[in-house]
Amino acid sequence: MTLYETIFVRRSVRKYDKTPLDDETLRGIQKILDEAERIDGQTGRFEIVVGSRVKNATAPHYIFAFSEANDGAYANVGYVLQKVDLYLQSIGVGSVWLGAGKPVESAPDYVIMLAFGKTEVPLRSGAQDFRRLVLGEISDGDNAVAQAARLAPSAANSQPWKLHFEDGKVTVRYFGRGLLKAMLKKMNKVDIGIVLRHIEIALLKEGKTVRSVTATAAAGGGDLTAEITYVD
Repeated sequence: MTLYETIFVRRSVRKYDKTPLDDETLRGIQKILDEAERIDGQTGRFEIVVGSRVKNATAPHYIFAFSEANDGAYANVGYVLQKVDLYLQSIGVGSVWLGAGKPVESAPDYVIMLAFGKTEVPLRSGAQDFRRLVLGEISDGDNAVAQAARLAPSAANSQPWKLHFEDGKVTVRYFGRGLLKAMLKKMNKVDIGIVLRHIEIALLKEGKTVRSVTATAAAGGGDLTAEITYVD
């Protein structure tokens, strides 16, 4: 299954077989993690760890994400790990984002973790199985790219974004929703990166060439804005 196809059947998995994945599968996951594109100017640090390094672990494996404490760096975490998330589910491995997950050993630059492992939980049957806002609430365009973006996972399913389409560019603006805006501020910046990855994958499916992926906060501490530019 391709990453694009996986967008439409992906499911957050919370029940796992505790049996570890084989070394070959883990090497493949590490390769995807190492080669995943970064947002322009961002790096981050990502580490595959065993369940014993997570408090109250429910999965055999996790990926810890570490970054600088700024909006662009948080978005980069989402952008990188969502490619891994989709890859995992495309090969039949379950996964879930854990904003509330706690490493056994704390680190000041820790951001979030992704749990993964073998599961019997099935994928969704299609886009109709997702509980999401209607497209008009998150996007000024109704097209295949927006449809893929709409299905991106987010903290508390908050979908904290507004999409704007122009020729050669898609802009994603952070849009916190109600009380969740204060509660999920850091996690919602990670969410911006997650939706950027869905947009990029959908653009590539349409035969576009992505030229740049950026994420910056407005001057004076304004809200995060991200852009993907592309050519036909």
